[in-house]
Amino acid sequence: MSTDQPGPGAGGEPPEDDPFLKKPQEPPSGGSPYGAEPAGGPPYGGRPGGGSPYDRPANSTPQGGPPPGGMPPPPYGGDPYGGNPYGDQYGAADPLAGMPPLAGRGRRLVARIIDWIIVCVPVGLIMSAIVGGFDYWTTDGTETGRQASVSLVTMLVYLVYEGLMLTSRGQTVGKMAMKIRVGMLEDGAVPAGQAGWVRAAVYTLPEIVPCCGFIFWLVNVLWCTWDRPYQQCLHDKTAKTVVVSTA
Repeated sequence: MSTDQPGPGAGGEPPEDDPFLKKPQEPPSGGSPYGAEPAGGPPYGGRPGGGSPYDRPANSTPQGGPPPGGMPPPPYGGDPYGGNPYGDQYGAADPLAGMPPLAGRGRRLVARIIDWIIVCVPVGLIMSAIVGGFDYWTTDGTETGRQASVSLVTMLVYLVYEGLMLTSRGQTVGKMAMKIRVGMLEDGAVPAGQAGWVRAAVYTLPEIVPCCGFIFWLVNVLWCTWDRPYQQCLHDKTAKTVVVSTA
């Protein structure tokens, strides 16, 4: 009878105390190999009863979200983002999108010259004849008073002319000749009512103020040369209008 019996670990059963060959213990019934779930529900925002917040069906939406199929239709047919009608949802992609082309600065200048010839020249001549004429370069008090009277009446007549034309059709005679018009920046509508009169007043009335009025008028009309993106003068910014082409 041979005495060569296999030793522990030599082809026989592993020793019970071998730490490398122990079988994993079965988790308790209904539990988890990582321990019990914390009180208050599963960790990391999981749903009670198993699963994950990311495994919902593709056609489902979170509670309180838009209905399946995309964004809900905008109210009253407006912009779905309720913002700038000429831009994207952030109002910054292209602020001129959806607008007619902006009127060129040269055409705007020529339109003003035409209106000035139509209104200011005849009124100035008529008023000069009424007051007996005056000298623009004199410092005499009487002559200066006549000059101020003529300028005041001329500017008031121009204010009424431009206010009526803008509020009725968005164009003066000069703007019609140059195929440009004034519209509300928000939606392009005719600046009826207060907007048209405010625009005309900011352009016209400061010229009545001696010295400072001319400086303001000059800054006002030059503002469109550096304003972006709508090329607005100060009277446009005040009335929230923009000048566009109708050609």
